[in-house]
Order: sequence, then C-alpha cells, then structure tokens
Amino acid sequence: MRIEKADSLSRRLDWKVGIENDNENQKLVKKEWIRGMIKVVVKGPEMKLLEKIKRAKEKDEEVVRVIEEIKKAGMKNLRGDEWKIEKDLVLKEEKVYVPKDEELRMEIIWLYHDTPVAENRGRWKTTELVMRNYWWSEVTNNMGKYMDRCNACQRMKNRTEALVKKLIANEIPEKVWMYLTVDFITKLPLVAEKNAILVVCDRLSKIAQFVATTEETLVEGVVRLFRDNV
Repeated sequence: MRIEKADSLSRRLDWKVGIENDNENQKLVKKEWIRGMIKVVVKGPEMKLLEKIKRAKEKDEEVVRVIEEIKKAGMKNLRGDEWKIEKDLVLKEEKVYVPKDEELRMEIIWLYHDTPVAENRGRWKTTELVMRNYWWSEVTNNMGKYMDRCNACQRMKNRTEALVKKLIANEIPEKVWMYLTVDFITKLPLVAEKNAILVVCDRLSKIAQFVATTEETLVEGVVRLFRDNV
C-alpha cells in the first residue's frame, strides 16, 4: 500500500510547522573534541624517542645543513614552512624529522607495528601511522624491509602467487635411451687431470654411464663426451 501524504496516525503531535532551518549554526562536533592531525602529537613512550632524535640529529649532514641555513637567516622557518626548528627538534612539514640512524628508525617502526596497541596492521597502515608524527626520506623503503623480516606478517599476509597444481607424472619411455638425465659430480680430488664426473642415466632401464672429465668442460666438450661414451 502506498501513502501519498501523512495521515493522522503517522503525524507526531510534537512536530511544528516552520522549523525547516532550525539546525542552522548548530555544531555536531565541538572543536575541542577534534585532534588536529596536521600537528605533531607525541606522548608516552615516544617522549624518550624525541630525546634520542635530539641527540642523533647532530650526526645527520642534511639536518646540520638545514639548521645552519636557518641560523644564518636569523629565523625559525625556512623554505616556506617546509623546515622548522621547534624545541630543539627539526620539523619538516609539521612532522618530526628522524635523522639517518637505522636503529632509531627501526625503533619507531617497532613502536607503531609490534606493540599490542599497533596490532601488526600491515605495511601501508603502519606507514600511515608513522608518518602522522614522523618523516624521513626512506620511510617506505625501511617499512618494506621491516615487514619482510616480521614473522607475523609473513605468516598472515595474503599470498598473491597462483596455487600450485597437482604433480603430473612423466610419461614412461617406450624404448631405452629415449629419455636421459644428465648431471655433473664436481669438486672431486684431481686424478689423472680429471676432477669431475659426467653422469648419464637412462630413465627406463636405469642404466648409467660415468665419464671422467673436468669442471672446465664447455658445451662442445660435453657433446664430444656424449658422442664418444654414450
């Protein structure tokens, strides 16, 4: 059944006419409830990381160069707010710049990936979490190397390669010496100027031929061994 307009049963008594714009200038989410994601928010265990970053920045040539340029210019910002110094920390685009300290960078990734709160969220989610507060030029590359060594990630990640099909047995040869298997036995003691053995085996009869040779034998030499011995 289709109702074209509201009847007396579906009309609420507390509804009034002329209140179409009663939601204007109403704030559903207050400003103090929102944490600005463009600002660096660091607390808890990360406070110790900040101290390590302050000590490690002196070892980074790029950071030293930027700091010297800022000091020469006599201001706190450089290159249109791209680089900034704040509380002895170098900020790049409002994010803490992490110097070229491999151990320090791995510690930051561990904090955002291996701790119970992080829950091993994978490569790209962890990268997004790290780059909320920190920045360095090789963050994606370092993240990939870290995930490749993570036991949990390797066990839980989806496999992208095709599934292995059932093994198909080789056809049984109809005659002897139709299908051969060939291999070399190398690194043998030198005897009569020979240090390797060419092994040729027939798949049907399992008859094998052993031919003494050397490791330096090239393709032409193998052809001659076949012609003369097999």
